[in-house]
Amino acid sequence: MSDFKVTLHKHKMDWLLFGAMLGLVLLGALCIMSAVNAVSFSNAVVRTHLVALPLGLGVFLLAWSFNYQIYDEQWKTLYGVILALLIGVLLFGTYQRGSKSWFVLPFFSMQPAELCRVLTILAAAAFLDRQGRNIREMRTLVKLGALVLPIFGLIMLQPDFSSIVITFPALLVLLYCAGVNVFYLALVAVFALVAGFFTISWTYLYLHPSLRDFALLEVFFKLASQPFYMAGFAVLVAVAGYGAWWFCKQLRVFLPSFYFVLATLVVLAGFFAGIFVDRQMKPYQRKRVEAFLAPQSDPQGASYNVLQAQIAMGSGGILGKGLFSGTQSRLGFVPEKHTDFILAVVGEELGLWGTLLVLGLYLLILWRIAVVAYLASDRYGYLVCSGIFGMFLTYMLINFGMLIGLFPVAGIPLPFISYGGSNLVSSLLALGTVQSVYARRITMG
Repeated sequence: MSDFKVTLHKHKMDWLLFGAMLGLVLLGALCIMSAVNAVSFSNAVVRTHLVALPLGLGVFLLAWSFNYQIYDEQWKTLYGVILALLIGVLLFGTYQRGSKSWFVLPFFSMQPAELCRVLTILAAAAFLDRQGRNIREMRTLVKLGALVLPIFGLIMLQPDFSSIVITFPALLVLLYCAGVNVFYLALVAVFALVAGFFTISWTYLYLHPSLRDFALLEVFFKLASQPFYMAGFAVLVAVAGYGAWWFCKQLRVFLPSFYFVLATLVVLAGFFAGIFVDRQMKPYQRKRVEAFLAPQSDPQGASYNVLQAQIAMGSGGILGKGLFSGTQSRLGFVPEKHTDFILAVVGEELGLWGTLLVLGLYLLILWRIAVVAYLASDRYGYLVCSGIFGMFLTYMLINFGMLIGLFPVAGIPLPFISYGGSNLVSSLLALGTVQSVYARRITMG
């Protein structure tokens, strides 16, 4: 550290990051007003956004001026706040769109899972910051899992799958940057893939019962609901794990038996997690999987949203039809045009160049977050920026990937562009925290 000095830049911010954020916020406000201009609830949407926007900017400025290192000291308090919010919404929240995820307040509604996502990153970064040389040990990952699983469990009880879809990859990025053993990270990824595979496969068979005429597929489908088949599959996985260990031993490939036991447990955990997700899944969420796997099979039903959004984007051409001049979105062909499919409005009214502008501003934000992480004066600031980087990267990849068919529709907004007061405020809180790290950064000298 002799080549560096730590200085406090209390009255400075990263202006490139601020400019990109402000550009997206202004562009988002225009696109939201354009998207709802011809609908009956436009006044309510605009009013809510006009309340959330100054509130979010106030939170951004407060987070920027606040010393982020206090989160490191008070991470247990943050964790308690997360649990209190998620338990509170289950007890006192209101159902909207099939999920009990909202507090209805006098002037606006609040979705606590949005705030909890940022607080989880702050708390997890503080936990990992304290691990020191233990960071590469399995017990560190187990301890973090013990902290995070109650949060995910409470979110699943709402249920709110989209919050986990964003938070989980952000935590993976945070773990990688913290220096967790890559083998253990691979096991976490395998767990997620196994859970996702079973959930998607069972959902597809649920939506296409004729496929279950094949005996093997019928047995596979029963794994989700019949205890006898569940137990049989668990025994089969255990035997396969032992067989892999024995086979390697015969080939004189001497790997610790611990690896095989761990891999077997991860597969089984993913299997039972898939069962849990499958039982929590709502009918409309199953339809989203069908639209992802076979978008042309039901163009007037499950696939309608995605196909209409793609038509709207394509109709905009290079330069677009102009703000407030889109036909596909304004005439109601694109559902959820001010939230999940706001990029369709951008593509139709601002064209390819407008879509590339949004993408470019997001890439600029990601680049500046990475720079701030590099300049952070302590390990905690570096880890916080890493987790927030993973969060915004996931948002961007899913929203752009959803429209081109790489990901299923997940009900995930595009921060700063989509309508959603809770998401806007929490996203501005995240970038305000990054600016706080920048204000107390390392400078060459």
